[in-house]
Amino acid sequence: MGASGGRELVVEADGGSRGNPGPGGYGALVRDAASGAVLAERAGFLGVTTNNVAEYTGLLEGLRAAHAVDPHARVHVRMDSRLVVEQMTGAWQIKHDGLRAIAAQARAVFPAGQVDYTWVPRAHNSAADALANEAMDTRSRGIARDHYRTGGGHAVAEPGETLGAPAAAEPAWRPAGAFSALDPADALNLVLVRHGVTPMTLVGGLSGGDVPGPPLTAQGRIQAARAADAVFRLQDLWADLPRPSHIASSPMVRTQEVAAAVGRRLGLHVAVDDRLREMEFGDWESLTPAEVEERWPGDFERWFSTGTFVPPGGESYEQVGERVAGAIEDLRAAGTGRTVVVAGHAAMIRTVVGRALDTPPSAWSRLRIPPCSLTVLRFFPGMTEVAAVGYPT
Repeated sequence: MGASGGRELVVEADGGSRGNPGPGGYGALVRDAASGAVLAERAGFLGVTTNNVAEYTGLLEGLRAAHAVDPHARVHVRMDSRLVVEQMTGAWQIKHDGLRAIAAQARAVFPAGQVDYTWVPRAHNSAADALANEAMDTRSRGIARDHYRTGGGHAVAEPGETLGAPAAAEPAWRPAGAFSALDPADALNLVLVRHGVTPMTLVGGLSGGDVPGPPLTAQGRIQAARAADAVFRLQDLWADLPRPSHIASSPMVRTQEVAAAVGRRLGLHVAVDDRLREMEFGDWESLTPAEVEERWPGDFERWFSTGTFVPPGGESYEQVGERVAGAIEDLRAAGTGRTVVVAGHAAMIRTVVGRALDTPPSAWSRLRIPPCSLTVLRFFPGMTEVAAVGYPT
């Protein structure tokens, strides 16, 4: 229990600057010391600043979040900044006026003696670091998430709202409306993330698997960061999905950028699979539908509506479906009871969903897959459950 009768909380805080000085952001979270449950998260983009200012801001916002949880708590601050820890404990002097001002605000949040500080290796502060990077990636000025309710005068973690396991009273794998005979241990959970906006997306050009590019635009990179955050918080929406343990990506530049953003958020490496590339458009590559119609009258409609028409030098929906199905089968064979993230493309994702629903290739083009949307499927023996298609992030 805390010094004044409250419980014990842990504040993990971090901050960074890409350039020092450069675009910077902070991240902080509050955990219940006894259970490890995440009670609150704070992050924000600071504009151009230094690493030290960002780290101190993370500390300040983390302490403020802890105070909101329980003003009587004993607070244990964990940071990988040796400078902040040594200065806040008084071992080192704070010579910078700006840092002194933030430190004074931090000390004023709780009474003296109610907070202690410990330096931890960077690897032990990854959650706060991920929040800081989320703020810098999305340029969001104020990210505030509270995962608790008040109970008996204390903050109590809401089941399913933290990275901990859902409440055990209900089978976590059986959401409302699910077929009760499905055992999650038998399922491969697949989360398909379409890439974000590229220069070709903006002009409506056909951008296929024939060429590596183009890359994401600035808007596309922001979308990728938001999609990565949505994947990180999948259990808030689908408590029966295990935390992702594997990321696969198409070899295209735009999908690898998205996969890298998700990988940073989850702390996972990305495996590239050439079979996950977008449909090849052949001679139609980089053309708009209007330009295709002008040069090959009627062919674009045939490709779109039949699913079996092959553009000159390219692929049909049916052919892409066969190619991608091999990659999905390999993921299934590698083990069930897990969640796999795949960074892919609109047409590629349509083929996976279309085959899962046993619809003909002529129907696949009707599925709308917006940039950086999530499509969630669960592959069980003998059947596939489609949980969401084109879910916006």
